Amino acid sequence: MRTAEDYLSGQVLLIDKPLTWTSFQAVNKLRWEIRQAFNIKKIKVGHAGTLDPLATGLLIICTGKMTKQINTFQGQDKEYTGTFVIGSTTPSYDLETEINETFPTEHISKALIRETTQQFIGNIEQFPPVFSAIKKDGKRLYEFARAGKEVDIKSRTVRISEFEITNIEGNNINFRVVCSKGTYIRSLAHDFGKALNSGAHLSVLRRTKIGDFHVDNAMSPEDFIAELASE
Repeated sequence: MRTAEDYLSGQVLLIDKPLTWTSFQAVNKLRWEIRQAFNIKKIKVGHAGTLDPLATGLLIICTGKMTKQINTFQGQDKEYTGTFVIGSTTPSYDLETEINETFPTEHISKALIRETTQQFIGNIEQFPPVFSAIKKDGKRLYEFARAGKEVDIKSRTVRISEFEITNIEGNNINFRVVCSKGTYIRSLAHDFGKALNSGAHLSVLRRTKIGDFHVDNAMSPEDFIAELASE
């Protein structure tokens, strides 16, 4: 049973973020619940790595003095599973926006799909999506994108240590990726489509690991709140 002092001195909470929740929503919800449960006026709570609203999975949330470790957790490799849809693209590279272009897929075989993963292993140059939270000139990129403004985005070097195709059903490609901090799986989907001489976007994304932390050991926000009530 954790006490108020435990949360203030520092806890690492593994949360399985639900679909459509922002990472900030998860942090704010847990902070509010901890404060209510123990009648704490003020407590630091933060997350170690944003997950998009349309992604689910592992969110490391730190409380109290453990918030000092957030940068350490953020720097660790991450594992994701999900689905690319080949043959079409969206401006956001995922399902946040509507399909804007379609491409032929008749030339794409299962063998070609598996071979193409090799182009993305190791250090690669990647452009972040225009619909991302990266800041430029004091504004988030998605603010420019939603206003229809063109923005000059610089590429960044990221590392992909594992890229495995786990299943192929029609135009849906299931994958598992292990990558460095700063890797955008949406951009990987977009670039993968280009490498196939077609197009692709991300339809499903789940973060399964951060360093040695696994989503199998995480709990939903509801389960965490229920556990808090029992404390």
